[in-house]
Amino acid sequence: MNTLALGPSWLDPDYLINTFGLPGVLLIVFAESGLLIGFFLPGDSLLFTTGLLVTTGQLKVPLGLVCALVALAAIIGDQVGYLFGRKVGPSLFKRPDSRFFKQENVEKAHEFFEKYGPKSLILARFVPVVRTFTPIIAGVSRMNYRSFITFNIIGGVLWGVGVTLLGAGLGKIDFVREHIEAILILIVLISVLPIAIEYLRARSKSKKEPAPGGGEDHGPAADGGPASGQRGRHAKR
Repeated sequence: MNTLALGPSWLDPDYLINTFGLPGVLLIVFAESGLLIGFFLPGDSLLFTTGLLVTTGQLKVPLGLVCALVALAAIIGDQVGYLFGRKVGPSLFKRPDSRFFKQENVEKAHEFFEKYGPKSLILARFVPVVRTFTPIIAGVSRMNYRSFITFNIIGGVLWGVGVTLLGAGLGKIDFVREHIEAILILIVLISVLPIAIEYLRARSKSKKEPAPGGGEDHGPAADGGPASGQRGRHAKR
């Protein structure tokens, strides 16, 4: 099966799976779930392709085992991200931008976490970039560990198992196998849709908000006009 690389060829799910096999898939899921450098990895399309390849027999590993290992890798990845956040703390927000780190990604995940609370650990699983930084932000915020591990497990299972099973189920359909490139592009577009919606919403909100001090200073200025004029006349005398 040939897929269309959505970016560099080494990020093509088909290339990654054929080159590194299941261990490579698990490593990528682990990295994308909680390591700062994992935000650019193709999690959704990789899991979908993994499920599809298991169904077509190109990846000769039992589907149940694949799902269990993927969920475990996702849960452990979030765990590492949480512990990293607790250790690094607020200094993460002062870290300068670099090739693999952008401060805007941290701020985006922080806003996501503040908006949705503990359930963000589940929702963020389905949002690229945000899913990498959210467990770290949970650690920075010193979220109750029992709550964290609960939502971490739920999110890891829903995302890891769900997307893999989706690929396995749709992989039985001839149309999907014949148009896998378009399907992968659609998955990427759907996965980034929440980010696009949130961006447009924030942009619309910022346009509606009046500029600080805008318009409200005219009243005092107008009231002070005569007084200013009187002071001017007094000065001339």
